[in-house]
Amino acid sequence: MDVAGGEYPDAMDARVFAELWISLASLLRSYTAAHGLHSNRHATVEAGEEKIIVSHGEKWLRLERDGAIITWTRENRCSRKMEFTEMGTLRDGMSEQEMDLAAEAWARELMQ
Repeated sequence: MDVAGGEYPDAMDARVFAELWISLASLLRSYTAAHGLHSNRHATVEAGEEKIIVSHGEKWLRLERDGAIITWTRENRCSRKMEFTEMGTLRDGMSEQEMDLAAEAWARELMQ
């Protein structure tokens, strides 16, 4: 079924989720840099189409994406699934939060 603009809904959703993923990687770069400014600490952020790895010293966060589904894992092997919504939020089944708030919380924890 064709929608306005000649795109199929699944293709459009895939592009939206890919753009949200890029935004999440950018937020993680920005927030880890901000949290390290005054202490001269730096995090490494490696981002690809399906994986983002953020590390600082012994601490790390790995995010893996499959469409809208994101699995995050920390250095202590704690792991959880979330999903992008089309509104740009992250939902984990019990709650929903803005993507920038999630990125800031992850960055703060990593940079402590």
